[in-house]
Amino acid sequence: MATSRPSPFANLPAAPVAARKPVSDTRHGITRTDDYAWFRADNWQAMFKDPSILDPEIRKHLEAENAYMEAAMGDTAELQKVLFAEMRGRIKEDDSSVPMKDGPFAYGTLFVTGGEQPHYFRTPRGGGDKQLLLDGDKEAVGKDYFRLSGIDHTSDHSRGIWGYDDKGSEYFTLRIRDLATGEDLADVIENTGGGGVWAPDGKSFFYTLQDENHRPSKVFHHIVGQPQSEDRLVYEEEDPGFFMGVGGSLLDDFIYIDIHDHETSEYRLLSTKDLTAEPALVAEREEGIEYSMTEGGDVFYILTNDGDAKDFKIMQAPVTAPGKENWTEVVPHEPGRLIISHMAFARYLLWLQRKDGLPQIIIRDRTTGEEHAIAFAEEAYSLGLQGAAEYDSDVIRFSYSSMTTPSQLYDYDMTTRERVLLKTQEVPSGHNPDDYVTRRVMAPAHDGELVPVSLLYRKDTPLDGSAPCLLYGYGAYGITIPAGFSTNNLSLADRGFVYAIAHIRGGKDKGFAWYENGKMEHKENTFKDFIAAADHLVAQGFTSYENIIAEGGSAGGMLMGGIANMAPEKFAGIIAAVPFVDVLNTMLDDTLPLTPPEWPEWGNPIDSPEEYQWIAAYSPYDNVAAKPYPPILAISGLTDPRVTYWEPTKWVAKVREFSTGTAPILLKTNMAAGHGGKSGRFQRLEEIAFEYAFAIKVAGKG
Repeated sequence: MATSRPSPFANLPAAPVAARKPVSDTRHGITRTDDYAWFRADNWQAMFKDPSILDPEIRKHLEAENAYMEAAMGDTAELQKVLFAEMRGRIKEDDSSVPMKDGPFAYGTLFVTGGEQPHYFRTPRGGGDKQLLLDGDKEAVGKDYFRLSGIDHTSDHSRGIWGYDDKGSEYFTLRIRDLATGEDLADVIENTGGGGVWAPDGKSFFYTLQDENHRPSKVFHHIVGQPQSEDRLVYEEEDPGFFMGVGGSLLDDFIYIDIHDHETSEYRLLSTKDLTAEPALVAEREEGIEYSMTEGGDVFYILTNDGDAKDFKIMQAPVTAPGKENWTEVVPHEPGRLIISHMAFARYLLWLQRKDGLPQIIIRDRTTGEEHAIAFAEEAYSLGLQGAAEYDSDVIRFSYSSMTTPSQLYDYDMTTRERVLLKTQEVPSGHNPDDYVTRRVMAPAHDGELVPVSLLYRKDTPLDGSAPCLLYGYGAYGITIPAGFSTNNLSLADRGFVYAIAHIRGGKDKGFAWYENGKMEHKENTFKDFIAAADHLVAQGFTSYENIIAEGGSAGGMLMGGIANMAPEKFAGIIAAVPFVDVLNTMLDDTLPLTPPEWPEWGNPIDSPEEYQWIAAYSPYDNVAAKPYPPILAISGLTDPRVTYWEPTKWVAKVREFSTGTAPILLKTNMAAGHGGKSGRFQRLEEIAFEYAFAIKVAGKG
């Protein structure tokens, strides 16, 4: 039992008690009453842009919660400083990326000692002095929150679009920089998705505009020098259930408009030969059919699940006639081999795939059809495919790491098959991979499925059940959590923790079916898989129930809420970062930023009584009950547009009301940040140190 150890929390002041203001709602003949609905501010949309207008009663409660949290965690202040120093000591402060070659220059990013934000630079390809293009630290001066979205240069390398968010609300402002002088032009484009795509002549660009509900619903064409109000509307997506993105090709021939939800996609193309034309539809959206495109000279390569290709296949079509009726198969569907992404270059087609739970990069000669793979031998590892910035290239770039091996960056010649190690992640304070073990074990689930669990621990960690364990999970949207290297996790491993990642259903770790069996009516598999992972780690002696601290964020925070309701006795503590816990209320509110696009993931309880019942059966907020909950730390951001601040606020109030135990239920609200927390690289470490201090305190290892 997770409750056998005396509580490390003692002599706390009284916890805040939220006012109960019942609001009833009847749907499909079912009436629910929500005592804490009032935390949802009526002016939330305006507040995201100006947090100062938050309702004073709500602000007072959030500040009281922060004060209670600080009282509970006050004795970890020194531990947090130690953890932060350790984590910072593993970061090369003046680190620089290996520049990527593009035309006459190579472009990269760097950090300076003590700096929070990235700096963007370029160097002449033949050698010469480094030119600073954008100093993120300079741009962030005087701002409580600041996040850059990068800088994208024109084909002639004379100008760059750069974007920033200074509220945490993910409304980005775009500016145009003269790369020769370093000065910004007068153009200011507000409320965008964060980036733009240049037309080949460098005199205009395309961008997405976020509407009042934070949906990228329109694509505009901006001509440099004209006011934003005069920008031409290129395409408007009227279905509120779909997101939009705009991108370009390596050959500068097309502007891509990518329209999608979580299971359906559609592309529209605009030839850069006529920027005033209407974008042309490639293949009309069909529910459940996804496709994405990359250009390969005279053909498009299309990655799709059309025709029951659940784990995807690659098709091709002429550039002059890319409609679905002209698609022909290039790489067939292979059940159990999930093709994740693809790229095309002048002589090669390549794709990133996952098979048997592990990633591989596959290279195909476009002329001969010969294929070969880039793969590694560790039990659990991560691959990242960066590709190249030039179409006529035989050299691509990829990264590799494992939970014990720092990230390694390679250039790979697709013709000679030669790998060149460009850089190994430096750990200034030192790291010996031989001191650690990385493993992958398989946990039996309730229905016989085997759930992969990736592990990191020191070789000298006793595996007799006494080790504390931080068990992390996500399990949604088909996102696979890689078993990659993290310097931060070493602070736990060095204190005797087993760090574990449960690759549960809802992700695509074992193929597309693994995702399907963790969504909609199958969502509870996600929670049961996580609990099964905990059970297996206990059964195998890696830890014990009184030593497991569970952690997840966003949709993984929903997971935390689910397992807290289903098996509170199996966890010593729970960390829920920006937790999506008020699922039913959120999916019933189609004015919220992400609700309509989320229906294919969770269900639409507005229209469907059945889907209402699915969500009601597991929604963490709706299933809080009288039981002894373990210590919980919930973290939220006031301007978070993805998981609004009132979700964790309501959940904490309700869990605290119903819990029959004495464990503290804590809420930390970042009053000047959004979904990702603080934006600076060291500021972010402070937040991780805080979370890990909670885990260490709960485990009695402080």
